[in-house]
Amino acid sequence: MDYACSSFRSSSLLLPWRSPSPHLHTSFACKLKFMKLKRLDMAKHQRVVRSSCGFNEHGSVNGFPVIPNKLFMQEAIGAEYGEGFETFRPDGPLKVDVDFLNDRLQEGFLKRIRYAMKPDEAYGLIFSFDNVVADTRTLKLNSWKQLASEEGKEIPEDAALQRRMLYAGADHVLHKLLLWDKADGELDRLALKFSQLYCDNLLRLSEPVEGLKEWLDAVSTARIPCAVVSSLDRRNMTEALERMGLKKYFQAIVTEEDGMDSIAHRFLSAAVKLDRKPSKCVVFEDEPRGITAAHNCTMMAVALIGAHPAYDLVQADLAVASFNELSVINLRRLFANKGSTFMDLQKQVIEKSPPKRKLTVDTIF
Repeated sequence: MDYACSSFRSSSLLLPWRSPSPHLHTSFACKLKFMKLKRLDMAKHQRVVRSSCGFNEHGSVNGFPVIPNKLFMQEAIGAEYGEGFETFRPDGPLKVDVDFLNDRLQEGFLKRIRYAMKPDEAYGLIFSFDNVVADTRTLKLNSWKQLASEEGKEIPEDAALQRRMLYAGADHVLHKLLLWDKADGELDRLALKFSQLYCDNLLRLSEPVEGLKEWLDAVSTARIPCAVVSSLDRRNMTEALERMGLKKYFQAIVTEEDGMDSIAHRFLSAAVKLDRKPSKCVVFEDEPRGITAAHNCTMMAVALIGAHPAYDLVQADLAVASFNELSVINLRRLFANKGSTFMDLQKQVIEKSPPKRKLTVDTIF
């Protein structure tokens, strides 16, 4: 990991900082002042809403940070054109894309020898926390029903509507799906209260998805490193894994503190922490968007059938009903047919038609 970071620092992709031209200083200062005033107004509004709901000054309830926009918003897929993420170093910004990581995380001489003898260790497994490690769909739906009960409302029994509630942001659910037309401050209060109920239910979560622990035992025996990604904060993510008895299986954790902006960025960050090339990683997901993000990162994708039917997951490299159907040999077969570079961009060969024969003799009589 240290080697990878040092390689990033010496990369030619580092962009030096350039000072703006003097004639833009005045307009930039005015815009910056306006942005600060607007941000102060928003912060003041959030403090009023949080204090009315019983939140402390750090924005938490019983020590559990509540961030509705992070927990319940639909994240972008990311890496649509192979791009990665951007971070900042003391010597300038660093832009890391998929090809850059596949190149810089290439195995050295000793690792290639080791992986030739033990090929399973060359892989990296990345698990999404929601509905793959823990059944958060049930937690979220129960939280909505509990909120409706406390507010004297009812959740419609429409299965399609309830499914949309599980994958939409809290504000969208309140305003567009449940049609609870309230003032802006009231909607904020309901969204924060829903977050509190969800987090309280999450604190009582103690059982992982069926078959996951046995699968992690198998890959741990094969010495395959694993990572878990989530939009939760690190402390509560770690506590949730400890309650389920899974923390010892994960060598890397990607949480909100990592500051990733999309699903693909989380997967790439997990690959860096595992010190594995993205093209050697396998993502375990239950959602088509996550499968697309994995393929955008040149990763394999294993889909869990449940939240989505099998016909919605046909783009996955492998779809299973539960972890009990998996074995380590399945991972080898994922990479056996086309090799590790099967998703690399290839140049399309365009066959040129032969030139037309020119007539040099006039055949007109």
